[in-house]
Amino acid sequence: MQPADSIDTGDSPADTAPLDQTRVRFVLVEPTHCGNIGAAARAIRAMGFCGLSVVAPRASDYRAAADAVALSANAVAVLRESRSHATLVEALDGVTLAFAMTGYPREFGPPHRPVRDAALQAAGWLRQGQGPVAFVFGTERSGLANRDVLRCHFSCAIPADARLGSLNLAQAVQVAAYEMRCALASPADARAPAPPGGAPVQMIERLFEVLEQALTAIGFHDPQQPRQVMARLRSLFSRAGLGTDEVKLLMGICAAMVEPKRLRAGQKSGGKSHGDPSPPTPLPKGRGES
Repeated sequence: MQPADSIDTGDSPADTAPLDQTRVRFVLVEPTHCGNIGAAARAIRAMGFCGLSVVAPRASDYRAAADAVALSANAVAVLRESRSHATLVEALDGVTLAFAMTGYPREFGPPHRPVRDAALQAAGWLRQGQGPVAFVFGTERSGLANRDVLRCHFSCAIPADARLGSLNLAQAVQVAAYEMRCALASPADARAPAPPGGAPVQMIERLFEVLEQALTAIGFHDPQQPRQVMARLRSLFSRAGLGTDEVKLLMGICAAMVEPKRLRAGQKSGGKSHGDPSPPTPLPKGRGES
């Protein structure tokens, strides 16, 4: 039964096609209003998706909140089956193409583009058998923090009137889901920006942890006075579009920076090789650490 506040889109019912939660994710970071989570569930369900992830919501029991259930309408199942995570990195587990939804490019941030181009790129990525892909949304009041934008491969924006360009969270989710639906229905040769290298978000995050430790160990980076070093490196590697093998290579280099080859020579017989991307332990602490 159609909810009383609904209008008929004239399209075929979403139930006629199977929903694949693993290929396209919509991630809400620290939402404060349960109603917006429910409305977001309805928005993506109407476009044929069901992959909703929620990071550190203000109300941990949002799935049962009256506002969320009411505004989800016929998408109660999407709300109920949404995944809750403590951090954005956890929510992006396995994701190989993530877009941060933000109204403007950030300093040292990833490459920025309109949401329509982002959706075309995501559709092309999925057609290559890659994925999953994710669209990441920030809080209702302030949007995404810089640290979360930097964790994505790209950032994208919904073109809007510059005088009043702020959208409600669920509205922004609706637009992104619509663009993604259109992109998946477009011809396979539709114009789309070049994809990234394909390394999963969690793997890239691990690289930056190891890289920061290595740069600290050789005295190039001071965590107490970072001077945007890591942010600039994130921007550089984001533009490069690192692949899995390239990330492993860089992690191996970081391991060698921390512990010279002559000290690692005896580890090979213990089951480790020079190609092992895991950093040696323990790592030296940075200046100013106790």
